[in-house]
Amino acid sequence: MAMERSTVVGVFRERDQAERAIDDLHRSGFGDDQIGFAMRGPEGHEDVTTTDTGSHAGSGAAGGMLAGAGIGGVIAATAALLIPGFGPVVAGGILATVLGGAAIGAAAGGILGALVGAGVPEDEAHYYEGEFNEGRILVTVKAGNRYAEARDIMRRQGAYDIEDRGATMAGGTGVAPVARASTATPTTDHDRIELREEELHARKEMAQTGEVSVRKEVVTEHRQMDVPVRREEVVVERHPVEGRPAQGDLSTEETRIPIHEEQVRVEKQPVVYEEVNVAKRPVQETEHVSGEVRREEARIDQEGNVPIHSSGVSGVDAWETVAPRYRQNWQTRHGIAGGRWEDFEPGYRYGYEMASDPRYQGREWSQVEPEMRRDYAAWAQRSGYTSDANGWDRVKMHAQQAWDDRRGARRAA
Repeated sequence: MAMERSTVVGVFRERDQAERAIDDLHRSGFGDDQIGFAMRGPEGHEDVTTTDTGSHAGSGAAGGMLAGAGIGGVIAATAALLIPGFGPVVAGGILATVLGGAAIGAAAGGILGALVGAGVPEDEAHYYEGEFNEGRILVTVKAGNRYAEARDIMRRQGAYDIEDRGATMAGGTGVAPVARASTATPTTDHDRIELREEELHARKEMAQTGEVSVRKEVVTEHRQMDVPVRREEVVVERHPVEGRPAQGDLSTEETRIPIHEEQVRVEKQPVVYEEVNVAKRPVQETEHVSGEVRREEARIDQEGNVPIHSSGVSGVDAWETVAPRYRQNWQTRHGIAGGRWEDFEPGYRYGYEMASDPRYQGREWSQVEPEMRRDYAAWAQRSGYTSDANGWDRVKMHAQQAWDDRRGARRAA
């Protein structure tokens, strides 16, 4: 059974990222008693307190160091510490409390002991200690059952953890893009711009939408029933008699015969005729949600006669710039039908690049499609993709979409 996590650890490369993350955590309801951070302090600082004394630095020292670090005022409980083997450390919140204790800070190994004391597994704590030694900033959250929420908040500000092993997660999936083969000569003189986009995240809350009450009422109705009854009645039979002498003189005589009958007496008695069970059961439904998201796109401005090299017709770099937009388009139109983006990306890229090929300028799709079909397999092999006998039929529709989109953009320009 997987271990249930409750303490989130985020690693930040920049101080302002950590500050924004802590601010977002506060706005989401996480308190100072749940949040902790630690970063290296400036070397040679004299007004610090060693952890083996068990005391904290003065507020002036800690506040001054934090203000210079860009995190001042975010968490009230701050401390400037000198940990043997690590040097000056600026810590706040729960990490300051743990690092300030003699038993944890010195005896249990500084940052490693503080993280273990905060509930981080020891094998993971070793990894975070290594990141801290490299000058990274650590932010921890005792999140409890809000683990995923706290982790997402820090991710949005650029944090990574042991599961990502250094891959920046802000605005993306945390999966590094697949490298494509290039014929260009590699060079180390380059700049890199990160393109980010917003993603939609749905959070579910349980809300009361109604109430059902079950009660009993007494109602009166008229009922009839047939009851068979018996009764007695008198039968008088007279028979003539001839010639039989009578005994005694004539006299008056009377005979009484009691007559009985059954009478019905109606009685009422309550009986159980039905049981009503009331219970709740969960019902799984799907709600369609939507929202506006923003995305950063690269725009290349050229001044003067500056040569720009790109491999292929429109270039690997040019395709990597627009690929996220085509991937989102594919997910919106076709992703629900299944399949993987990697299986259809070659079609989009092929159509996008061929739309700028001088061989096809001024010609319509119906005119160039036979030639593109013929050349697709060779292009796929040169570009690092695999293609089978049915490859073109599988990606033809997507290639035409990218072709039309690219041609439309060129005409608009």
